[in-house]
Amino acid sequence: MKMTAQEFIDWKSKRITLLAMSGAGKTTLADKLPKTKWYHYSGDYRIGTKYLKEPILDNIKRQAMSVPYLRELLRADSLYIKSKISFDNLTAVSSFLGKLGDANQGGLSLEEFKYRQNLHRHAEIDAMKDVPNFIHNAEDIYGYHHFINDAGGSVCELDCPEALDVLAQNTLIIYIKIPPELEQTIINRAKSDPKPLYYREAFLDEKLAEFLWLKSYASTDVMPPNEFVSWVFPELFKSRLPRYEAIAEKYGYTIDGNDVAKVQTEDDFIRLIADALAQKNG
Repeated sequence: MKMTAQEFIDWKSKRITLLAMSGAGKTTLADKLPKTKWYHYSGDYRIGTKYLKEPILDNIKRQAMSVPYLRELLRADSLYIKSKISFDNLTAVSSFLGKLGDANQGGLSLEEFKYRQNLHRHAEIDAMKDVPNFIHNAEDIYGYHHFINDAGGSVCELDCPEALDVLAQNTLIIYIKIPPELEQTIINRAKSDPKPLYYREAFLDEKLAEFLWLKSYASTDVMPPNEFVSWVFPELFKSRLPRYEAIAEKYGYTIDGNDVAKVQTEDDFIRLIADALAQKNG
């Protein structure tokens, strides 16, 4: 969706998709918009509560079954297990995604890891395709005129033009560009506290082969999961930046992370987006 700055300001029902790497301030920016006026949609939340709900619960139950006391309660149908997922707590989703490596260190086999990666990819695609329906229901059922889509950090990895077309046709796509001085901070943070991540399969295969060769590991079954995640994150970071930029160039607009950090109110947010549109449109 493309428009002039004035058209955006006059837009009665503003609909925006925020794209960015984790740590760029995407969710913090969305939180500046009052929930009394804006319907907040989270791709990761939708993934966890809809498309990966059963696999996540099955995985939790599988872990519980390894504990004799819990196993007996589960088999007697005396225990109810439910994952607690919220916009602010998506741990169950990332835990299901898991890390590749030595099972004795909590790692997954390559086959299982790729299986879960594929489930996540399709779930994220479906969550983005759900956006038009949520836009309609947000206004028709709840009376929200404005809509903000906090898209997952891996949207740029999906290689699904159809999903991007859906977002572009129904929302104004805004990419938050991370300033150079913040890039190393994000990389260092991710390396010190490795989190499960989604990788394009071609990227994973290439970087995994490189990692195994550099570290002289015979296979993924003996490599430490956290070591691989820490090592690969800078490579993932670099590979995602041009993908985000290409999406913004074709479908939307770019705002600077330094400017995002200055936003305090809804008016600040509107002004920031309008300025980005004015700058790109000349």
